Amino acid sequence: MTDTPFRLAFMGTPDFAVPSLQALIDAGHEIACVYCQPPRPAGRGHQLQRAPVHLLADRLGLPVRTPASLRTPEAQAEFAALGLDVAVVAAYGLILPVAVLEAPRLGCINVHGSLLPRWRGAAPIHRALLAGDSETGITIMQVEAGLDTGPMLLKEAVPITATTTAAGLHDTLAALGARMVVDALSSLGAGNLTAEPQPADGVTYAAKLHREEGALDWSRPAPELELRVRALNPWPGVWFQSGEERVKVLAAQVVPGAAAPGTLLDNDFTVACGEGALRLTRVQRQGRAVVCGAAFLRGLHRPWTATPTNQ
Repeated sequence: MTDTPFRLAFMGTPDFAVPSLQALIDAGHEIACVYCQPPRPAGRGHQLQRAPVHLLADRLGLPVRTPASLRTPEAQAEFAALGLDVAVVAAYGLILPVAVLEAPRLGCINVHGSLLPRWRGAAPIHRALLAGDSETGITIMQVEAGLDTGPMLLKEAVPITATTTAAGLHDTLAALGARMVVDALSSLGAGNLTAEPQPADGVTYAAKLHREEGALDWSRPAPELELRVRALNPWPGVWFQSGEERVKVLAAQVVPGAAAPGTLLDNDFTVACGEGALRLTRVQRQGRAVVCGAAFLRGLHRPWTATPTNQ
């Protein structure tokens, strides 16, 4: 339990933010309100589904607000009326206008999934992997009007290895962010937290992910494609075209091999790439179970040939 409990709003939406909300509650802070994105249609039935943070808040009986925007005078007045010490933001998904940033007594702090100023923006975990970075981490920062430009309060690195996946890195950083944001508030309460401006050098932007980025282009080097498999699962997912069907690739490994890109080299589903070869070890047809590459080939009942991914 913290020695200096704060009255705070928590502003977050996806799974990444859930551990931070739970950690703040466990530390004894008063959650005046939880803000998250409105329920969205999802699943085959396109039924409205609440976000992971929304579900946790409901289970704990916390008040939840899901405004489509915080730019209206009404939304800003409601936020100011909470009488907050601080607001904690973690992958919320809405830009905070100045009126919101200035409402809490100690401002707003953000749990960001990169070592700022590298990978400001929407998809820092995936972009760090795609770029082949050797490390990433969590930065706890003060929020200001710019996109992830605020001064840094705490920073901690996590290595990226040859086997790191987006899913595993996501969970590691979510847990780390939860611990660090509690530490940040404890230091803030003790008055010994110093904000450090972000350096001007080394700024990169983590653009939003698009489905098309998951298409495997066999003309590219095999290590690049294997990295893509690790970086883009579970979303947007990595895939290749097999006739009229898109087949997901959930795991792959780089192996020796040389032939025209897209050539099937063996019955273990090893495909020649622009450089080296890629063995597809776990794949999934639409509506089917995940299988190994060899089982996929056996189930085709026809020779497999590479199909351009733009079909």
